[in-house]
Amino acid sequence: MSASTTHSTAGPVHPQGDKPNYVPALISLTALFFMWGFITSMNDILIPFFKKMFDLSRADSTLVQFAFFIAYFFGSLIYFAISKIWQDPINKIGYKNGLILGLFISALGCGLFYPAAAAHSYFYFLTALFVVGIGFTVLQIAANPYVAILGSPETASSRLNLSQAFNSLGTTLAPILGGYLVFHYFAIMGEPLIGTAGEPVLTDSGNPISANGVQLPYLIFAGIFLFLALVIALTKLPKFTSDEEQEKGLGALRYRHLVFGMIAIFMYVGGEVAIGSVIINYIMELVGYPEMIAKSYLAFYWGGAMIGRFLGAISLGSMKNSTYKTLLMIGVAIVSYLFIYGAISLESEEAFPIAATYPFILFLVLNLIGFRIGRSLPARTLLIFALINIVLLFVTMLTNGLTAVWTVIAIGLFNSIMWSNIFTLAIRDLGKYTSQGSSLLVMAILGGAIIPYAQGFVADILGGYHYSFFVPMICYLYLAYYGWKGYQVKKI
Repeated sequence: MSASTTHSTAGPVHPQGDKPNYVPALISLTALFFMWGFITSMNDILIPFFKKMFDLSRADSTLVQFAFFIAYFFGSLIYFAISKIWQDPINKIGYKNGLILGLFISALGCGLFYPAAAAHSYFYFLTALFVVGIGFTVLQIAANPYVAILGSPETASSRLNLSQAFNSLGTTLAPILGGYLVFHYFAIMGEPLIGTAGEPVLTDSGNPISANGVQLPYLIFAGIFLFLALVIALTKLPKFTSDEEQEKGLGALRYRHLVFGMIAIFMYVGGEVAIGSVIINYIMELVGYPEMIAKSYLAFYWGGAMIGRFLGAISLGSMKNSTYKTLLMIGVAIVSYLFIYGAISLESEEAFPIAATYPFILFLVLNLIGFRIGRSLPARTLLIFALINIVLLFVTMLTNGLTAVWTVIAIGLFNSIMWSNIFTLAIRDLGKYTSQGSSLLVMAILGGAIIPYAQGFVADILGGYHYSFFVPMICYLYLAYYGWKGYQVKKI
């Protein structure tokens, strides 16, 4: 939400009482954003794991993302249907209860990994991922607009970027910590899994993989979600009530910028998830690195999104001194880069020397320049970053080796602010339809199911991932349009 909105018109709710304290709510939501980012990025670890375990094609391995993100569509469709027939469920039960409900459903889905691994069933795993996705749908519908209205509407994009930065901290640590747990720590416990060929399933390093590799980590994740539900239940969160009568019907769809924003969310999530989903297998295919090294590059992809979101929170915030703002952004970029490398090097410094990451620094500089040109304007920054990603994908397909690898990795930096900028631009001036509009935007996360499968299908036809990147390129072409013209507020 970039500008010109107020609590009475920017959202379906407004705070009761004077000068409410939003700090406890923001801290609780920060932990929540971190965990769902972590679990979402774990899908990128599961794809090569299941590909080996069930001997899957490139397209079939992306059904992990399909099952997870199709849940967003069906969950949001059900939510929208209820709001059309009855009234907005989140407004009825409250944001706090909505968050707790989403956490319980997410915990259930993580718990289902245990029987799925015991049954050695890909379908059961996909079902468990679908349940997790339903839980995350509820969390997304409740948490995103909640963050947007916890404070000044002029800095809503900044707050959402900050929350999304901690979401990206989760996606950054998941390939490092999650990959270690799945492919190494828990994987060596218990009897090795037997693949479809009747042989033990092995990592590229020749180590056997057991069912514990996915059973125990996801039981831990289920426990964390239940703990977060308890914390939120015991935390005093600000209460919001609607300042206008909640209407039934399809009112939100009368706003063109929301409809175009739904397509933008579809394209953004689809493009980002498609690229993240193939990075490990693409690096193994292109330069022959094993999973334990390839996942370190994946950490930089998601880590780039984390850095960009921290920078976006500063750039789109209310800080007036441009010199201090620029210096702060440079400092945060350097510290974040060192944090990512430090987390990776805890596993094996020799396998991933710091000199191998120097190309990432060049893209960090380009990212800072992009923010400068964007002038703290959400739509302009979205346009610039989408255009940069188009160029990066062109370079990827025209080159080979580590040049192609790093141009793909760098896309994470420029994906960073897209979700929060699209979301706040799309729900701007929706008034009493904000929560309904939010559910429609979350429904558009369906792109995370469709686009990765489309890229995997194309990669199977082409015999490799290299030229399949034209699929997400189409997504960024549309995002460039939305940042140029599509975001403008108009009624249909």
